[in-house]
Formats: sequence, C-alpha cells, structure tokens
Amino acid sequence: CKEIFQKLGLNPVSLKDVSPDLRHLKVGSEILVGAVLFEKHLSEEDKKAASAKKKDNYAESKRKKEEAKANIKAKAAAASGQDPNQPDFTKLDIRVGKIVKVWNHEEADKLYCEEIDVGDESGPREIASGLRPFYTLEEMTNRKVLVVCNMKPQKMLGFKSSGMVLAAKSEDGTKVELVAPPDDAPIGERVAIAGLTGEPVAPNQVQRKKVFETVAKGLKTLEGGVASWEGKSIETSKGPCKVPTLVGAPI
Repeated sequence: CKEIFQKLGLNPVSLKDVSPDLRHLKVGSEILVGAVLFEKHLSEEDKKAASAKKKDNYAESKRKKEEAKANIKAKAAAASGQDPNQPDFTKLDIRVGKIVKVWNHEEADKLYCEEIDVGDESGPREIASGLRPFYTLEEMTNRKVLVVCNMKPQKMLGFKSSGMVLAAKSEDGTKVELVAPPDDAPIGERVAIAGLTGEPVAPNQVQRKKVFETVAKGLKTLEGGVASWEGKSIETSKGPCKVPTLVGAPI
C-alpha cells in the first residue's frame, strides 16, 4: 500500500484514518506513473500462448510488409512497362565494342583513356579503364571487348567515362584478362544468355538500384575461360565470350 500513497504524493495513513468521502487529493496534485504495481498473473500455459501469439503477430506483420513492398515494386515496374520478374542480367546493355584509340590518363598511373566504338550513331564513347598495369597501349589498340553501355557517366580524375569494360581478375589480383567476343562478332551487338529476355533499363535505374553490383555477383569464368552469369555462358551471334586463361575467376 505504501507504493500507492507514493504515487498519489501522500504520506501513508492507516485504513481507519482514510476519509469516508475519499477526498484526500487536492486539485492539481501530481500523480507519479512509474512501474505497474499489480501485474496480471499468468499461468505457464498462458505465458506460452501469449508468446506464441506474439511470434505469430510478428510473422504476420513481416509478411504483410514484404507483400506491400512487392506490390509497390510491381506497380512501379508496371508503370514503367518493365517486367518485375525480368532477369537482372538483361537489365544491362552489354555490347561488343572495339577500342579505336587509347592513351594514358594524365593524372592516374593505372588508368587508360579509350575511345570505344559500340555502335552508337554519335560515334565512339570515351571510357576509362584501370588496365595499365596489365596491358600495353599496343595490346589495347584495335582490341574487341565487352562494354556495359547503360551506366551513368562518371568523372574519373577529370575524365568523363561513359561505360565500363569487362575483365576477369585472378584471386590474388596479379592477373587481369579482358573478356573478348569472337573476332567476327559485329560491333554494337548486344550479348545475351540463352533463355533470358528483357530490355536494358535506364542508366539512372542501373545506378539507383545497383543493377551492375547485383549482376556482378554472378559473373564468373567457366572452363575454357568462357564468361558466364550464374553458370550460363554469355553469347554473341558468333559464339561465346571468353578470356584467354583464367578459370573460375570473377568478372
């Protein structure tokens, strides 16, 4: 009972001294909330039932949130005309390109600056690649490569890079090999994976939704150096794309 008086801001009195009209509190008296004095008594069975209900409520709440997110995603995809089940690989615009000009970046000792023909009507794209430790200027010139063409342009020490060249890297990082299409693959051709369809998304979506980062997790070389995504070879109309020697290396 002492705790009750403390909450009411009164000194404890015996029951016989309590006023019959229960007018002990003055208007404006501060009531202390504090902890619950008399908790509900639950049997072990009731406690287990309450715990199970709490878990069920949490699971249901989580399911509803995930369902709501999926609905929002589906509506956004429908509004943009994009299939919500489109394979991530097909969201990238990866094309056959040819390096027509290459030079050393003036401020970065690991970067090459390249002009690469990827079939654009506007002409070759300027792209920067960190390949100087692995290829000479002569080895880079007139080489056919694979280029991710729907990435948002980025400034690399003052040089505007409008794409990314694909290459495989050894586990210890000492060896890098460019992924090459067959020699007779047409410049500007978009590579594909058998059974997967879908149009490339806009560069701002690639960046905002981290499309390349998602796809990169599944990019790897197979036996014979064949480039693949999630175990399926990356193809052109003239055959698969490959690296010279690296097997089981991330791209």
